[in-house]
Amino acid sequence: MIRTNILSNTENHHISAQLGCYSVLEYDRDISVSPEEAHIAYFASKMNIHKRQVIAKLDGNDVILQSGGMQMMIGDIQATTNVKGAGDLFKKMVGSKVTGETAIKPRYSGHGYLVLEPTFNFILLEDLRNWNGGIVTLDGLFLACDGGVESKVTTRKTISSTLLGDSGFFSNALVGKGVVVLESPVPPEELIVVDLEDDVLKVDGSLAIAWSSSLKFTVERTTSTLIGSSVSGEGLVNTYRGTGRVLIAPVQKNIQINRSTSKNEDVTKEIHEEQEYHQHHNINEEE
Repeated sequence: MIRTNILSNTENHHISAQLGCYSVLEYDRDISVSPEEAHIAYFASKMNIHKRQVIAKLDGNDVILQSGGMQMMIGDIQATTNVKGAGDLFKKMVGSKVTGETAIKPRYSGHGYLVLEPTFNFILLEDLRNWNGGIVTLDGLFLACDGGVESKVTTRKTISSTLLGDSGFFSNALVGKGVVVLESPVPPEELIVVDLEDDVLKVDGSLAIAWSSSLKFTVERTTSTLIGSSVSGEGLVNTYRGTGRVLIAPVQKNIQINRSTSKNEDVTKEIHEEQEYHQHHNINEEE
């Protein structure tokens, strides 16, 4: 018999999302801090910077975690590895080197609650039925998935996407049936979901953090000619064709915003330097 308040709302934490066997426990504010750090924690909570934990309820089902992601096992839960032999271990080690994901992902089964380590990242719960049965993610996003989901290494299918894309030669793909848990660098409220049905999406830069494995990914010119692309100022764009879903973080690494910020910093630096020069010059004249 197990009794716990881990899934109950309290004065400081609540369940912010649920899907399948997964629940996201979100802490409203960080109160386990020293007096010297209290002001930092206070303003962090106002900016939606909260600690979050994923809790998986096991009732005979299996869950696969990122290595080192487990914090507690409440109940009769067993852990095994996803290695089937020496050949499989070598294959997973190679896949780990090229994708950046861990080679060994433990599998948990039994009855009880599996509690993951807390994180400041945002949690995305995605059903693969909404992704045509497979999702390709950027490195480091995978956190957990159902036992019916398999992690595979996918290679770029075109020369353009391999040589000109910013995502590397290989990616991690999650295929099968079930729910996957991802750690997003940006909140869900900022993400744009684009569902394609025999259509095309073109994105300037690597703003897509995940896309359906059924989509064809290429890197293309914005116009039909090289001169036209150069004149337009856009150059090359990441292109997704077919039927599937794309998840875009439009303001995480925005080029124009970064350029504007850089220009503002340069102008501010010039103003300070000019003020220091005049101040020093006036002092010399007074002397």
